[in-house]
Amino acid sequence: MKRVGIISLLHESNTFINQPTTIEHFTSNLIVDGSAVLDAYRGSQHEVGGFIDALANETDVETVGLFAARAMPYGMITADCWRMLMSRIDSSLASAGKLDGLLVAPHGATVAEPAADADGYWLARVRASVGAEMPIIGTLDLHANVSQKMVAACNALFGYRTNPHLDQRARGLEAGRTILRTLRGEISPVQALVQLPLCVNIERQATAEPQGVQLWNEADRLANANPGVISVSCLYGFPYADVREMGGSVIAVCERDAQLAKVTAEKMARFWWDQREQFAGQMISVDQAIAMALSQRAAAPNQPVGLLEMGDNVGGGSPGDGTWIVHGWLKSGQGPVLAVLYDPAAVRAAIAAGVGNHFDFAVGGKTDPAGHGPAVQDTFRVRAITEGKFRESEARHGGYSRFNQGLTAVLEGKLGATLIVTTLRVAPVSLQQILAQGVRPDDFSAIAIKGVHAPVAAYAPVCSKLIRVNTPGVTTADIHQLDFDHRRRPMEPFEPAQM
Repeated sequence: MKRVGIISLLHESNTFINQPTTIEHFTSNLIVDGSAVLDAYRGSQHEVGGFIDALANETDVETVGLFAARAMPYGMITADCWRMLMSRIDSSLASAGKLDGLLVAPHGATVAEPAADADGYWLARVRASVGAEMPIIGTLDLHANVSQKMVAACNALFGYRTNPHLDQRARGLEAGRTILRTLRGEISPVQALVQLPLCVNIERQATAEPQGVQLWNEADRLANANPGVISVSCLYGFPYADVREMGGSVIAVCERDAQLAKVTAEKMARFWWDQREQFAGQMISVDQAIAMALSQRAAAPNQPVGLLEMGDNVGGGSPGDGTWIVHGWLKSGQGPVLAVLYDPAAVRAAIAAGVGNHFDFAVGGKTDPAGHGPAVQDTFRVRAITEGKFRESEARHGGYSRFNQGLTAVLEGKLGATLIVTTLRVAPVSLQQILAQGVRPDDFSAIAIKGVHAPVAAYAPVCSKLIRVNTPGVTTADIHQLDFDHRRRPMEPFEPAQM
């Protein structure tokens, strides 16, 4: 009987946020060990769900849950929190008994106060604990800022291929099947990394758009050109982590042949570099986006227009209480607008007022009014109070099926904004975030959506058009507005670079 352990540590760390991620952010989301790891992910669309499913029917393999933790994207992880997480990983390995292999799910863009390359740090720590011979195979988020340390610690890493991330389970299955083949002696995977001197703008990171299709077609061509190539992954990077590894990268995994892996990764990176101008962001202001939305409304009046608020992208760590689009739409006077805002104080005030009653309040804009917009001051009717829990049955970005945005108030303002106000931040990856509150998308002219690509699978079916809007904030698409101290130099588009 072979025993395969599973470890997952997922956090996307935005170093431009001045508030840190603490252990409470993990405990309010997920932090489990032992068999609870399997309980948390079994049957899910997540890559760990794929790990579990890949091993489930193997009569000679035991799946061993070791440790799993995740927190919503936010600021850098504190030193105290990081020590606790590392201690939990150490303890899970020490108590697991003999293992024959490991499946790991790092994010790839985690930053901690003691470790800028946090994923490289914990993967190397695990490698040192289990020894050089044990196969370690895993997955990476498409937004990973990949380091040589991550690659050196693992035998093979498979990056997500889609944005929105709809293939996480598929990548988990791929990793799980690869470790099975490795344990049977059928293959011995090796990998190589090439880091490009290129910051890929978040606005250009949709894999189904022409620039993404062209890139992944070439990755497939290279993977299929030689039977020794197992996979080619293009990692777009996370531009809101100011670390040396920030930027695009390529990982090639091959059967035993390190030189083939190196050459394949270099070919893919060269192709990407030659297409780099296609990955430069296209900036649309709030006023421009509203003008485009009004034109779209004239052509399709029965569906709302979705305005993707890039500067307040909850999935990139932003606070989720930005108001620029709501204010802009109200100023236009072109019908009702819907937005989900994080504002625990407004929820408490709504509960005190009571369902059906009116109260005056300033909603949103509390975390950083200068950066994310001033509060929406209005007289609101409390339409509903809910517990804020909902489920998603479809494959959606993130791979999760259960969500909790905390106590939630649905507020209808006299000025024309309906605000779903939450006490916990949740990225808008599921339409159930609004449907479960009794709100219908087609009752609105526009919906302000706190994301860039993650919401597309959920909102494209109900919106006549989705427009990505360059709003200010800690996840602004205009990366020239961010002050980088630690990124590599030179790097395009900041300054001319060569590869």
